[in-house]
Amino acid sequence: MEVLIRMERILIIQTAFIGDAILTLPMIQKLKDFFPGSQIDVLAIPSTAEIFSSSAYVNGIIIFDKKNKDKSPLATMRLSRELQKNKYSRVYSPHRSFRTSFLVMNLGVKETYGFSNAALRHVYKNLVEYSPKHHEVQRNLDLIGFNYHDDEWRIQPQINITDISEKKVNDFFVSLNIESRIIAVAPGSVWNTKKYPHEYYEEIIKYFVGKSFCVLLIGSEAEKNVCDNIALKNAGKVFSAAGHFSLIESVELLKKAELLICNDSAPTHLGMCAGIPVLTIYCSTVPGFGFYPYNKESSFLSYDDLSCKPCGIHGKQQCPVNTFDCGLKLLPQNVISKAEGMLNDKY
Repeated sequence: MEVLIRMERILIIQTAFIGDAILTLPMIQKLKDFFPGSQIDVLAIPSTAEIFSSSAYVNGIIIFDKKNKDKSPLATMRLSRELQKNKYSRVYSPHRSFRTSFLVMNLGVKETYGFSNAALRHVYKNLVEYSPKHHEVQRNLDLIGFNYHDDEWRIQPQINITDISEKKVNDFFVSLNIESRIIAVAPGSVWNTKKYPHEYYEEIIKYFVGKSFCVLLIGSEAEKNVCDNIALKNAGKVFSAAGHFSLIESVELLKKAELLICNDSAPTHLGMCAGIPVLTIYCSTVPGFGFYPYNKESSFLSYDDLSCKPCGIHGKQQCPVNTFDCGLKLLPQNVISKAEGMLNDKY
C-alpha cells in the first residue's frame, strides 16, 4: 500500500478486550504512515480508552459503553447518527460482531473494510480474508492492505506515558529500593481456565527469589488480594503493584523487568508494549489462536496432549471436564527451565 497524501478521516472500530485493543495499535501506526495528514479516530469501550488515548497516532476516541448505557439497539442507532456528522471517508473494523456491522451499515461511508467472517459481512464494501493461522497483528495489517514480508509484521505497539504517571512509577521503585534483577509475574486473568495455578506460580516465584531475583507482581484491582498474599509470604523479595497502576503505568513498570511470566491474558500484550521478553503460559487456550507474545525474545508454554483442549477461544469460568489438566499437567519446573533459558539468552 503506497503512501497517500490526500486528507482522510478514518474511523477504527475496536470494542473488544484490552489485548485486542493493544494488538490494533500496529495497524493504526501503519495507517498513519499510509495517510500521514489524516485524522484517525477510534471507537472503543471504556476499559480500553486509555490505550488509544496514549497513542500518538490516534486523534480522537469515541467511547461506546456497549455493556451499560449504550447497550440497546436504540443507543447504537443514536451513535451511528452522531458518527455520521464526522463524515468519515474510511472505516476499518477489526471487530466482527453483529452490532459492529449494524453500526457500519448505518454510517453511509463508501470505503468500509471488514473481515470475511464478520457478522453481516455483506455490509462491508471491502472484505479481507480472515486467516486463522496468522497472528492477530498480521490479521489487522491484512485489513489495511499492508504487504509485509517475513517478520515485518512484528511491529511494537507504541504508547506514551504522561510525566505525572512516569513520576508515579519512578517513585514506586525508589520506595522499594530494589538493587537486584527483576522478574515480573502476572498471575491473573478474567477467565478462570486461563489462570495457571496460583500454587504453581508460588513455586516459580520461590525459585527465582532463591536465585537472588526480586519479583514484581502486576495485575488489576481484581488480582490485588492474590498478589498481596504472595508478596506477604516473601517479604522484601516480592512486591505487589496490583491494583495500584493503570494499564499504561503497568507498561512503564514492566520496562524495569528482564522477563514477564504471565497467562494468556492482557499482560502478555502489555509486555509487547514494554518491549521485554514475555513467557506466556497457556492453560485452556492455545497459541494457535494468534494472540501469543510476538517479539523475537519472547516465548510460550502449552500442555497440548489433551482431547479437551482448547475448550474455547476465551477460556471459561470453570473447566468443562472438571480436571483442569491443561494447567495442572504443565509443571512449574517446565516454566522455570524455560524462563531460565530466556534469561540466559539475554547475556
